[in-house]
Amino acid sequence: MKILSIQSAVAYGHVGNSAAVFPLQRIGVEVLPVYTVNFSNHTGYGAWRGPMISPDNVREVLLGIEERGVLPQIDVVLSGYQGGEGIADVILEAVERVKAANPDAVYSCDPVMGNAKSGCFVAPAIPVLLRDRVVPAADIITPNQFELGFLTGTEPDTLESTLASVDLVRATGPRTVLVTSVERPDREDGTIEMLAVDDSGAWLVQTPYIPMKANGSGDVTAALFTAHYRRTGDLAEALARTTSSVFDLLTRTYESGERELQLVESQDAYANPKLEFKPQRVR
Repeated sequence: MKILSIQSAVAYGHVGNSAAVFPLQRIGVEVLPVYTVNFSNHTGYGAWRGPMISPDNVREVLLGIEERGVLPQIDVVLSGYQGGEGIADVILEAVERVKAANPDAVYSCDPVMGNAKSGCFVAPAIPVLLRDRVVPAADIITPNQFELGFLTGTEPDTLESTLASVDLVRATGPRTVLVTSVERPDREDGTIEMLAVDDSGAWLVQTPYIPMKANGSGDVTAALFTAHYRRTGDLAEALARTTSSVFDLLTRTYESGERELQLVESQDAYANPKLEFKPQRVR
């Protein structure tokens, strides 16, 4: 499998491609990382150095890849955080070119906007751009529950309302939806869930909640789920493998006391997930 991953990169820590690439490689995926920024560290520190890469320069890198004749071999285009409006056009152009070269290729979009605790943390134009142009072009999306609400103009909280919101967003284009950070009011205390839906049905998985902010964990989740789902076509298996790997990564990071993901130290969790959490069919 080959994944063209158009995301940010940092020298210190793990977000964007700096979070997604190694776990994908560890499960045997060939990744072509294309960077949209090249920062010293993620912006959550409040200070960082390094350049945003202009849409034209990102486009040049993608053109160079195309000139190598690689596009027919690409199985997935993956995108995450979009720092500026211009990069969306570049990503959508890349998706169009890859699909023209390989009609079986899919586009997986993590529509990063924010979360329930801190609200939106992207430029005001980005959520609208994602909702109106980018998400409708995607085959797979991986929003959190907060982002799902924005995409659909709803406030999902219960399982029923979250499923209804998923149905609304699926009607706009993407057939497969992974909803992360699902927090139902009637769930067990100290737990958190993920919900995955495609044409075959809907599956919910629950894990203990780990009380930490983990920048980059959503990037790992989107990457692993996309790869497992693309490889197997089995929604429940992709959800189970992703959940196990990410839970072990977060547990190791929490126990380390470090702020950054213990990405390398957790590598066996990607290649050999314990599969300790069994998804339940909910539809």
